[in-house]
Amino acid sequence: QVQLVESGGGLVQAGGSLRLSCAASGRSFSNYAMGWFRQAPGKEREFAAAISWNGATSYADSVKGRFTISRDNAKNTVYLQLNSLKPEDTAVYYCAAVVARFQFTAPQKVYEYNYWGQGTQVTVSS
Repeated sequence: QVQLVESGGGLVQAGGSLRLSCAASGRSFSNYAMGWFRQAPGKEREFAAAISWNGATSYADSVKGRFTISRDNAKNTVYLQLNSLKPEDTAVYYCAAVVARFQFTAPQKVYEYNYWGQGTQVTVSS
């Protein structure tokens, strides 16, 4: 069992940056693949970025080159650095976790994750 708490969201102008954090409770954080998803009003939750248990990263095409996911296993925390933000990045951002040790890549589908945080709002003004 793991609990996830996101932080770092806020209001930023287009072109600006934010750093989201997701702190995980529980043991064996290093065994988990971690993902960031986002959900805009009226839209389905979508994949943004993921990092495997051993640090392999993957990104949605819409954020590639602008967002960076990283993890600090000593702090049980995963980060999402958001740069060059656009108004279309406005959404609630969710952190997710699944036990996935020895899997080469982290999952990218909502249904593949079984632990979720409460979300943090990111609003990008034009």
